[in-house]
Amino acid sequence: MADLTLTAKNPARIAADALVVGTCLTSDGVAVVADQLPATLVEQIETLAPRLGVTGARQEVRTLPAGPDVAADVLVLVGLGERDADGTFDREALRESAGAAVRSLAGSTSAVLALPAVDETELGAVVEGALYGAYAYTTYRDAKAAAKQAPVATLQVATGFARTSAAKAAVARAEILAAAVHGTRDLVNAAPNDLYPASFADAAKAAVKETGAKGVKVTVLDDKQLAAGGYGGLTGVGQGSARGPRLVKVAYTPAKATTKVALVGKGITFDTGGISIKPAAGMDTMKSDMAGAAAVLHTVVAAARLGLPVAVTGYLCLAENMPGGNAQRPGDVVAIRGGKTVEILNTDAEGRLVMADGLVSAVEDGHDVVLDIATLTGAQMVALGRRVSAVMGTDDVRDEVKAAADTVGEQFWPMPLPGEIAEGLKSKVADIANVGERWGGMLAAGLFLREFVGETPWAHLDIAGPAFNEKGAHGYTPAGGTGTGVRTMLGFLESRAGV
Repeated sequence: MADLTLTAKNPARIAADALVVGTCLTSDGVAVVADQLPATLVEQIETLAPRLGVTGARQEVRTLPAGPDVAADVLVLVGLGERDADGTFDREALRESAGAAVRSLAGSTSAVLALPAVDETELGAVVEGALYGAYAYTTYRDAKAAAKQAPVATLQVATGFARTSAAKAAVARAEILAAAVHGTRDLVNAAPNDLYPASFADAAKAAVKETGAKGVKVTVLDDKQLAAGGYGGLTGVGQGSARGPRLVKVAYTPAKATTKVALVGKGITFDTGGISIKPAAGMDTMKSDMAGAAAVLHTVVAAARLGLPVAVTGYLCLAENMPGGNAQRPGDVVAIRGGKTVEILNTDAEGRLVMADGLVSAVEDGHDVVLDIATLTGAQMVALGRRVSAVMGTDDVRDEVKAAADTVGEQFWPMPLPGEIAEGLKSKVADIANVGERWGGMLAAGLFLREFVGETPWAHLDIAGPAFNEKGAHGYTPAGGTGTGVRTMLGFLESRAGV
């Protein structure tokens, strides 16, 4: 991750590869938002903006020669869009634009950001966005290619708040959040021959150790223990693979916890669809079907690093869904932990099976609230597209998740759980079927999961599209793993903690 510091120096006088300043839309055209740039340079940019193709639109990035009055080599103009009614900029606009600018500077050594922030909260948004944008996944690249893609090594953020304790706290929090998002992205981007249930469990242990998260304990149940414990969802999904399933518990238990929260994450390390095999086109992206578990792991680690007074246990439901000779079949009946039976009508609806085991385990352990997060249904993308996630569940918890998402800048949309759709999950031979009719498939999956939480307040987060960016990078979001959900779940925990 980039080394980021705050500075009170005039940004125009700091030697660096690039100086990043903002532009915005006004009634008179484009305005440069940088108090400490030389006035002649600001006037020249604003006059030439139309011919330079500068519009001030959010995330727009234009690179220009810096000129003799600026110590940096190049000047990067990044659009912030329009000001709000109070004259400030939306915090997510600050995150996106800072991230877009930093991302455009991959391969550079240093950059200075001089973006507007009227208080430490807005400064925190700028820092977050810059750090989210300073990311590249180069594990499988040769050294030369990796160097070209490497994010900016050092970032300085120019601000009048550089010496305040609140600003320093905002930077410290942003660094922890960025580490969690980056860690999630790394796991999602990993090749499935390297990341499978057992190696994911090892990665969970390593994440706790390497980040220095205190008060976190990792417990792993292997395939034999899962079979003995009646975890029929995990066992059934994983039995078609030579690499058995795992249930990993990552528990952060501070001494003065005010509440207990469970986070349950889907961790299908590769999803072929099983016997109900998927089409070959696009199957390579099914390495990302463990994004929910990755987000849960790094949310727990971040909560510990922040020292939140909330007890949080993450349940990573890990399996590889393969069509091996021992794979489960359509028509099989499995018993989920606790005894409820499920008729398997489609082996490609496997995520809900492993999640059911995790939800029952979380309820058994006793928590005030349970959140689950999963790349669960293609129907999520049909309903909400590639960038908006869904949330459903107990009304008050669903709304609490939505509020947390709005605060941190992630896009979640509340969805209902209609009773009539649950009728389609009835089975002729078991307690419930794992799929219903095609229509309302995202909601049917949520209704299925609801069967395994009892009376515990609960919300289900479906991040199928947003978890993996198959298109071009945008804002602070790279192609590939995005880290979606980490910020929302951490925001939820902070809200519960009263932070």
